[in-house]
Amino acid sequence: MALSVSRRGSEVKRTRAATGRLAAPKNSEPIDNVTRVYHELRALIISGQLPPGARVAERAVVARTGLSRTPIRSALHRLQQEGFVASVGRAGDQRLIVTPLTREDGREVFLIVGHLEGLAASEAASLPGDRRRELVRRLRDVNRQLAEAARDKRVVPSRLFDLDLLFHQTYVEGVVGPRVVGLHRAIKPQSERYARLYVNVLLDELPTSVKEHEGIAAAIAKGDKKGAQRAVETNWYNAAERLADVITEHGERGIWHLWNGSSGLTGAS
Repeated sequence: MALSVSRRGSEVKRTRAATGRLAAPKNSEPIDNVTRVYHELRALIISGQLPPGARVAERAVVARTGLSRTPIRSALHRLQQEGFVASVGRAGDQRLIVTPLTREDGREVFLIVGHLEGLAASEAASLPGDRRRELVRRLRDVNRQLAEAARDKRVVPSRLFDLDLLFHQTYVEGVVGPRVVGLHRAIKPQSERYARLYVNVLLDELPTSVKEHEGIAAAIAKGDKKGAQRAVETNWYNAAERLADVITEHGERGIWHLWNGSSGLTGAS
């Protein structure tokens, strides 16, 4: 449905150790401090635990991580470059806040993801026959599970997120090259911020998305590169329009002139 996005960042829990510090991400590989703080803060932003418009003060992050300001600043700079945080205020009184969720930004993010995944679907349609058939089998299996879960009134939204994510990941990961994968992993978490916040109304359109998913699978099955790309881009275009309508009705979140400095990671910076 283009409803969910990468949950990679949300694997980092908001739990804190007894010291009150942010917990480090679980990973079997050594991780540098900049990357650790980046992933921790990004996870809080994507999950909505740091809501749109919330202040992210450098000193507060230092206190919670126990690290020096150097890696904190580098991590915040990376988050700013990727659009997760923004600098607001006048010269001499600037502060970092979690980037607001707006109608135009959400639409743009969804369309970018659609173009990247459209490229991946085109590549998937050009795979050798045996590999393509196996890929389509997995796509249809996931989409069937998504359709069944959508009909279950007791299902939790996270289950739908996971299945929708898995559907799209199936024709992206392991199909396209590392450059496209890297771009995809950088931008798709942005869309999860929107999906999580407006989830209750977006889920109403899930049956439509299931049908669109089948169109994607069918095009890949036929080896129709242009058709597969068009089907994915249409799926995301429709999702972008649905999101824009929802935001128009329910309002943007965290827009700067309504920003409330009482929430977030605050403290004098």
